[in-house]
Amino acid sequence: MEDILALLIPLAPFLMVCFIVWTKHQRKMAEIQIAATAEKAAQYASHSRELEERVRVLERIVTDGGYDTALQIEALRDTREVEAQRRTERDQAIN
Repeated sequence: MEDILALLIPLAPFLMVCFIVWTKHQRKMAEIQIAATAEKAAQYASHSRELEERVRVLERIVTDGGYDTALQIEALRDTREVEAQRRTERDQAIN
């Protein structure tokens, strides 16, 4: 037992330094983990806000009268027809 103690006494400062370095490393790793977690939380919050906005739009469409929805659909169709006609005219002008 005295032989082991005689070996540990000179090694004690080196062991303490190793422990201090290991502790600092663990603290740094925890800080990195916290930063990554905070960033993910912010991304999830942003994504959640976007989804909530989409749900609000869908709720508004569903709760609006059917007539308003039909008018909006027809307006979209008219826009698509105009765009298709412009593309056709542009393609003909190119050729």
